[in-house]
Amino acid sequence: MKKFNLFNEIITVDKSELLKAINSAKEYGINIDGAIKYAPFNETEILIYQGRHTPLPMNALSSAKTPSLAEIFGNNYQITENEQQVLIKAFSNWQELIRVNTPRASYDDTTGDGVDKFADETLEEIGWNATEFDINYRTLVDILEKECEGTLLCIEQEDPYKFSGLGFLDDNTHAKEILFSYCQNEIKKLMSENPLYTTEKLTDDEKEAAEYFKCL
Repeated sequence: MKKFNLFNEIITVDKSELLKAINSAKEYGINIDGAIKYAPFNETEILIYQGRHTPLPMNALSSAKTPSLAEIFGNNYQITENEQQVLIKAFSNWQELIRVNTPRASYDDTTGDGVDKFADETLEEIGWNATEFDINYRTLVDILEKECEGTLLCIEQEDPYKFSGLGFLDDNTHAKEILFSYCQNEIKKLMSENPLYTTEKLTDDEKEAAEYFKCL
């Protein structure tokens, strides 16, 4: 998986397309590639902005001045623009982006507790069964991030080190194959090498998990 670290990334957007979206009064988003997308959003979309511009009602006391892009996006975005492009830094709006993107994420690694479930039902079944043999979600996520294609939308800084991220897998079927194979190999190894995990000593839950991974 590739990291998209919002601390470092500057998203480039076509200015004319952005102004069109703003003036449309429709809900729209900007994805990590700088493309404008309109609601309803694709299940795989990763957004650095989501909103709808509603102009303030005009009256005799209000100014006719058109708000700037910086005013439209608000203080949590850094905006630089020229005639053709708008450059956006979005890291200050991370908490809102968690809310926006979590419904489409494969897993959530934004809390101090770390990853505790997968959004995909089969991946979650693998994770739940793996815990019977002390294979935790952190280990499984490390495997996914190393072996699978996808994007890790994150805030990562070095000094002091801090990390928060949402994982988006490109291919759940491939991810399932990778995790199932890893867990199967680890459990077979554990059962053959650790006397506490011989077949006759397995609990009912451990036996059920071993059968799920075809180790019995």
